Amino acid sequence: VQLQASGGGLVQAGGSLRLSCAASGRTFSSYGMGWFRQAPGKEREFVATISASGRGTAYANSVKGRFTTSRDNAKNTVALQMNSLKPEDTAVYYCAARNGPFSGTKSTEFTSWGQGTLVTVSS
Repeated sequence: VQLQASGGGLVQAGGSLRLSCAASGRTFSSYGMGWFRQAPGKEREFVATISASGRGTAYANSVKGRFTTSRDNAKNTVALQMNSLKPEDTAVYYCAARNGPFSGTKSTEFTSWGQGTLVTVSS
């Protein structure tokens, strides 16, 4: 599956952004999806994940209660709604797909990656 992330940009602290990830292929509904981010000088970290059906989600503690992930299997898209953004949320955000219907929290579980979209939160 090929992935294309979009929706990044510059926002003030406390603001919101919605990232979207469009997937190609007819089997999107069979993939668990994840969001990861990488800040300058730091390792890539888990942000959120959603199962193939959309019924299962999980979040990093740092974003829990502020970020929400969802998917539309009819449109082959997955979204990350980010509210109450903080400067420490600044990073390149990646969407990823894993073989199999389950969600996942480790980058090694994901086999396909989008190109990343930059989110910058100013203080």
